[in-house]
Amino acid sequence: MRTNFPHRQLRWRRIGSATVATAALVLAGLGTAVHADAAVSSSKVTWAATPCATPKKAGELACNSLRVTGGTTAFQKAQRARGVTPRAADAATPSGYGPSDLQDAYGLTDASASNGSGETVAIVDAYNDPNAEADLAKYRSYYGLPACTTANGCFKKVSQTGSTTSLPSSDSGWSEEISLDLDMVSAIAPNAKILLVEATSATMANLGKAVNEAVTLGAKFVSNSYGGSESSSDTSYDSSYFNHPGVAITVSAGDEGYGAEYPAASKYVTSVGGTALTSSSSTSRGWTESVWKTSSTEGTGSGCSSYDAKPSWQTDTGCTKRMIADVSAVADPATGVSVYDSYGVTAGWYTFGGTSASAPIIAGVYALAGTPGSSDYPAQYPYAAAGTSALNDVTSGNNGSCSTSYFCTARSGYDGPTGWGTPEGVDAFTG
Repeated sequence: MRTNFPHRQLRWRRIGSATVATAALVLAGLGTAVHADAAVSSSKVTWAATPCATPKKAGELACNSLRVTGGTTAFQKAQRARGVTPRAADAATPSGYGPSDLQDAYGLTDASASNGSGETVAIVDAYNDPNAEADLAKYRSYYGLPACTTANGCFKKVSQTGSTTSLPSSDSGWSEEISLDLDMVSAIAPNAKILLVEATSATMANLGKAVNEAVTLGAKFVSNSYGGSESSSDTSYDSSYFNHPGVAITVSAGDEGYGAEYPAASKYVTSVGGTALTSSSSTSRGWTESVWKTSSTEGTGSGCSSYDAKPSWQTDTGCTKRMIADVSAVADPATGVSVYDSYGVTAGWYTFGGTSASAPIIAGVYALAGTPGSSDYPAQYPYAAAGTSALNDVTSGNNGSCSTSYFCTARSGYDGPTGWGTPEGVDAFTG
């Protein structure tokens, strides 16, 4: 039976905090990113792991999301820099990065005229979010994104068996995760269809069946924001659930700092690490990124798998087996993303982080890039673009201590915490 990291059981009680100096602001109604001046004063932002970060039962996996609980967020500081007094943190208005920020940061504003039109991105999570469609509508309406509903054929929610009526039991913690995933796909690929597949529980067997169902229903992009400790069963899980040529499967690298997780370690998936993303007036890109690390036990995951074989396209020499991660995107809750959620919490806006944010972001980027080749494993695509302007190389920060430096420390080129870097357009995500 799979067990989770020992300290994960304490995560709901652990509070994180960080100092953020700069940020970007999305002006409601204008849909444009406005960069804050570097002189904005810094302040503490605090957060806690969402309830699904603690497994409900033995043998279940954990989600990789963190919800901001206090402090002056990046969004609010940017408002103050413009002379606007932000509202108190009462969930009435967004307080994290929105679609325009993320599209600007990752070079996606003009990346695809279709914005994912014709593609289907699947979200795989455990348990049911009864408010998923309504919350998604709130997010998309606020940011001026096209409606995505069951009625117009854009949104579909099913169980791991494909049923639209016989759904799992509802769970408030996993509902927060579901809202985060749906909103990030919407932010990156607003014209893509979204398929939410809800597993009966958070075991690898049920989540894996949900992945298979997503593929059966036609999704070419499948996002997974959960994980747990590696086990000797992982190679069998690979063949049973993740070996889907022609499908881009993204998986969160984890929020526990340095150390390998599964299914991020699967050789068939794109493992996605996490960064701290801040605006910068001193770079041509307008943004800077570093490895997300809050403490020795909180930050993006990375590492050398103990069980999974190294895929042929991965050529780093320090790890003889599968190395995590492949690419990365924003995950630091101190530079987090806006999410609308209403089930089990006060209905409204929250700021989230964790690699649960970065995995659906990268799934959305794959969708913008277009349908993968039918026999391809899209995890290899960024490797073909390695060292080019199609990826933002992240070269600063670490997620812990390790004997082989690049396993846990950013450097020029490939490193464990951020892989080959973050998207700069879609070229690194197409065959």
